[in-house]
Amino acid sequence: MSHALNVLFIGGSGVISAAAAELAVARGHRLTVLNRGQSDLRAVPDAAELLTADVRDAAAVRAALGERHFDVVVDFVAFTPEHVRADIAQFAGRTGQYLFISSASAYQKPPAALPIRESTPLHNPFWQYSRDKIACEDVLMEAYREQGFPVTIIRPSHTYDRTQIALLNGWTDIHRMRTGQPVVVHGDGTSLWTLTHSTDLAKALVGLFGRSQAVGDSFTITSDEYLPWDAIYAEYARAAGAPAPEIVHVASDTLAAENPAWSGGLLGDRSHSVIFDNTKVKALVPDFVCTTPVALGFREAIAWYDAHPEQQVVDAALNATLDRLVSAHSTLS
Repeated sequence: MSHALNVLFIGGSGVISAAAAELAVARGHRLTVLNRGQSDLRAVPDAAELLTADVRDAAAVRAALGERHFDVVVDFVAFTPEHVRADIAQFAGRTGQYLFISSASAYQKPPAALPIRESTPLHNPFWQYSRDKIACEDVLMEAYREQGFPVTIIRPSHTYDRTQIALLNGWTDIHRMRTGQPVVVHGDGTSLWTLTHSTDLAKALVGLFGRSQAVGDSFTITSDEYLPWDAIYAEYARAAGAPAPEIVHVASDTLAAENPAWSGGLLGDRSHSVIFDNTKVKALVPDFVCTTPVALGFREAIAWYDAHPEQQVVDAALNATLDRLVSAHSTLS
């Protein structure tokens, strides 16, 4: 690659960052990954430089990086305004572009209109995670306006890889379908959802590296494929070699009341129909085309879990909660 960039990833072992790291190296960029080195689920590419430090320890980060400058810095693990303020202090004047991984859950919930575009308001009264991401964006855009801090904001939606079962209850739902037990789906199962494979998202993310037109701007990056939740469960059942799932529909509010751990992600994201317009990112990255539909991505994930039985964790307490919900709400004969 004749225009290789010097790139720093903060994080680098997550669903989005691992796929982006693989692609960045494949495209010839000089990649440095800075993290705590505590995850081995997804390997850092051999060609990448790995630095070990606690990213929340500013002094440790300074010691690890010294006076180095980067063409691109991507922070995959910034979740609060304090995190991005630390990044601004660390990288102002030391990078040509800083990419912040926000979230499409920050868009207005429920959305007033579909498809969701970058112009859709940012407002989520249901989920603190989303409000924190919005607050991060506010801090970064203020730094761009007042200091010229070269931020690019990325808003992915539900992104998964082979290690992720993109259902509310993960492998527990797969286990229930494989053993012929009913599964619980929020609402009436017809709300539309967009799932994006990490290798597809990486094409757009890495494609934005070094693009001056992207600085000071925000981009949605998702697949153009969307399915109702009942169909998503049916696709997982097919991938798992299970019979067509017996689905019990339960109102999202009821589910959130039954299990508060479901509340934010369910009421603040999954229970709302989402269709995204990716026109803006495609204008800058015209080769961004998603090539892993859910039918293929789900089969890849099931194959990975079948090859890694230690990952097939069935949550007993969660299973008992689902049994109670099925018993209370089932209309199955």
